[in-house]
Amino acid sequence: MSSLSYQHIYFIGIGGIGMSALARYFRLSGAKVYGYDKVETELTKQLIDEGMHVHYNEDISQIPAEIDLVVYTPAIPASHLELQYFKSNEYLLMKRAEVLGWISKDKKAIGIAGTHGKTTTSAILTHILKTADIDCTAFLGGIAANFDSNFVNGKGDWVVMEADEFDRSFLHLHPQLAVITSMDADHLDIYGDVATMHDSFNAFAEQVGEALIHHASLPLKKSNRSSMQYISYGVNEGQANAYNVEAKAPHYVFDWKQDDDVIDNIEFTLPGQHNVLNATAAIAVARRLGASATQIRTALLSFRGIKRRFEYIIQQKDLIYIDDYAHHPEELKMAIMAARELYPNRKIMAIFQPHLYSRTNDFYTGFAQALDQLDQVILLDIYPARERPIKGVSSRLIYDKMQLKNKILVKKADVLSLLSSQSVEVCMTLGAGDIGAMVTAIKTQLLTAKKENN
Repeated sequence: MSSLSYQHIYFIGIGGIGMSALARYFRLSGAKVYGYDKVETELTKQLIDEGMHVHYNEDISQIPAEIDLVVYTPAIPASHLELQYFKSNEYLLMKRAEVLGWISKDKKAIGIAGTHGKTTTSAILTHILKTADIDCTAFLGGIAANFDSNFVNGKGDWVVMEADEFDRSFLHLHPQLAVITSMDADHLDIYGDVATMHDSFNAFAEQVGEALIHHASLPLKKSNRSSMQYISYGVNEGQANAYNVEAKAPHYVFDWKQDDDVIDNIEFTLPGQHNVLNATAAIAVARRLGASATQIRTALLSFRGIKRRFEYIIQQKDLIYIDDYAHHPEELKMAIMAARELYPNRKIMAIFQPHLYSRTNDFYTGFAQALDQLDQVILLDIYPARERPIKGVSSRLIYDKMQLKNKILVKKADVLSLLSSQSVEVCMTLGAGDIGAMVTAIKTQLLTAKKENN
């Protein structure tokens, strides 16, 4: 089955970061692309500018008659009117992960898995490969600044794709090479417990054809297949090893080695040891594919990051504003730690929007502990995404568990007025919900308040 077999494709949830990458792939392949999403965003506007048709109401009358493939995500509720219409009329429906598996079936796929670090590692690897003239296609879980897109078109055999553990989606993939960055507890609403989640990661590992690059600390059950190679990585540990890591503003500098292969004096643009880890895994894959030491140094020094991954919104001498997608306690810890390393003598304030009732219920203690490392916290209501409320679960669980005194629980609508009275040195917005849509307004408010206070 070729991706070009279908010429009229409909996406339910087209504005999602993974779905829009697929939509761009099909559009560039010559197909006509249509779709629904709940809200208009900058991304959906871009899709329209690129020739796709998008609407924002559950409206069957806006579905073209000639649709021959429907793509949807597990996050779409079964009650969705358009999904029900397609099912009752026996259209060909495929989940996003199924389509990725189909697209990559005849390619040399590289699957990047893990509860954290997938998007950054995928984007770093893609940038290295492109810098090294190793042509690849890439489906990314974020907007990579070097490509100004979440989809990178290529004509070569390699395809880089995120292998998402949500809803066991990555089990649709059979990559030649893979990376597993982390296996921290998450999506327990799907898996039930950590052991079951780990079982799925091990099942994914069994589907890797040639080599698995994995963080040295992970509790993986190694396959007995003689054809399968396991390569561990880490900072000061593992076979692929980053060492001599130093924060030398504005860059991190480190050396890298795997056996007798050494690359010294790598300057990297992203802050935090967690990003050095992501780069370490990407280098291990890139070296395997033939990227030279010089090409890797050039790529990491020119890597411009990903939208909403420690993204600088304001970077002035006396005012810093960083936006980050962090929505798991470990991600919060890493983002806050990176800010502390870069700005050790400054007051750091964060606006945090929890994502999902189930995740808040599972990890409110971890969220509280992470947020306690800040100087000030503005805590918003939970962004529900695909979920209905859970009785007794709200942001108050996190608030009450925090030891930090300088904290406030507010509605999202009140954030801007609250910021007008704050003296801000370093501000962070954290969360995977619609807080990202507030970034421009928050930037304007911070700059206005600074001007008025000077």
